[in-house]
Amino acid sequence: MNQETRSPVTHDNSVYDEARAILNAVGGRLCLPLGDAKLLRLHSNATFALPSAGLLVRIATNPAAYQRIATSIAITQWLGRRGFPCTVPAAFAGQPFTEQGKVVSLWHYVPLAPEPKPTGAELGRLLRNLHEQPDPPQYPGKFADPFTSVVSAIEEQAHALADEDRAWLKERITSLRGEWSALDFPLPTGLIHGDAHIGNLMRCASGQVILGDWDHVATGPREWDLVQIHYMQRRFGRATDEDINAFTSSYGWDIHNWPGLETLIAVREITGLSAYIRTAPYKPFTREQLAYRLDTLRRGDATARWQSPPG
Repeated sequence: MNQETRSPVTHDNSVYDEARAILNAVGGRLCLPLGDAKLLRLHSNATFALPSAGLLVRIATNPAAYQRIATSIAITQWLGRRGFPCTVPAAFAGQPFTEQGKVVSLWHYVPLAPEPKPTGAELGRLLRNLHEQPDPPQYPGKFADPFTSVVSAIEEQAHALADEDRAWLKERITSLRGEWSALDFPLPTGLIHGDAHIGNLMRCASGQVILGDWDHVATGPREWDLVQIHYMQRRFGRATDEDINAFTSSYGWDIHNWPGLETLIAVREITGLSAYIRTAPYKPFTREQLAYRLDTLRRGDATARWQSPPG
């Protein structure tokens, strides 16, 4: 649950109206005060803060997200009991639940400190801590095929892609699947966050840094957690060389020394298209960004900077 952005979010009105209607229904269903509801994010999830209720309400745009979110709730409950610094679900029975065909979950609202920003060193320490945790009693599913979500997005939203882009993507996924299968991962397989980068860290008002956005928690290669900060630096400029060096030092293992790094970045570039393909038909920003990303990928431009949704 990335609460990092507290400024007003620019959004497509029709998408916002749908999310707000679901929030209103959830508020009525659970008797929640909505007078100070504030949209924090509107992309793969719509996230609303309800400060007076001490809650975050997250509405998944992917209707198939139920099991994934149920897993994130179970794992973060377990991690929270063990004292791991992470966002934790609110104590509502029956989570997650569906409302108007969307998957809804509720989380504790955490007041944040605007400064100092979380660092690469803090991310490295948190991941080291996570990777040293024992196996949870409710172990998440295996991260055997990272392409599952993007493949289903291509199939479900075929009209969001030009024929030549869809054909190129399918060919690229086939090629990368082969490279992924051939990788020799040197670190042990175990519990991974699945989307670990500085943007998913939050500094609480107390000064503690916690890790949020557990939608992709899984059992898989620890290297997948270590590649995210490199991908974010390359495509979004969200990490400095100093961040990378501090992250590596804090974690205690340098992925640069492993020949599979570039393959993992390439896989991340493709799997990161999933939410853009799903929302392109009704969100102008993601439609334009999807076209731009595909153009740079097809041209082999490994240095082009990409943009994230506003907010």
